[in-house]
Amino acid sequence: MPTTDDDHAEHLRPDQGADPHITLTGRLADRDSWRADNCPIVAALDVIGTRSAFVIMREALYGASRFEQFVKRTQLSEPIIATRLRELTEAGLLAKEPYREPGERTRNAYRLTEKGADLLPALTALFSWGTRWQLSSRPPVELAHSDCGGLVTSVLYCEHGHIVDPSTVELRPTRNQRDGTARSPSEADPKRA
Repeated sequence: MPTTDDDHAEHLRPDQGADPHITLTGRLADRDSWRADNCPIVAALDVIGTRSAFVIMREALYGASRFEQFVKRTQLSEPIIATRLRELTEAGLLAKEPYREPGERTRNAYRLTEKGADLLPALTALFSWGTRWQLSSRPPVELAHSDCGGLVTSVLYCEHGHIVDPSTVELRPTRNQRDGTARSPSEADPKRA
């Protein structure tokens, strides 16, 4: 039986009285004894931490590839778009592809890289959150699954495929910190290799 958004919502929204914070475990439980150094959230925001970067990545995910498309679709200024496209390209989220229209000079198109396409779940989560909490009316567009027509939402899953209720998320030392072995990021996560 297919699940609906309401089915997912039941599993993902904490009870009204629940405190939905992440539980700190092990040596991290004493929050004053450690700092969030080398934080993946901060590292991600260092790359895409501006509104304009998110808007450009949204449009790249929607299929924009040429400078003039980004200008028209984002309503950002040309200097801001030029700066962000350069930064996103340098960060590896977009790749330049030269093209040339007949009779014109060579220009660059921008295509998503695997790294850039991996932002889709984050942008989907922002889309869902913004729809639920920030807009006073339904947006004029929605994200849907082309195979069945169901709305697309972001869901927390563990590496074993379980849907995770936010109240059961815990922050703990990484495996190599817990067992004392050193691993490179590619050994810890084969997808990063």
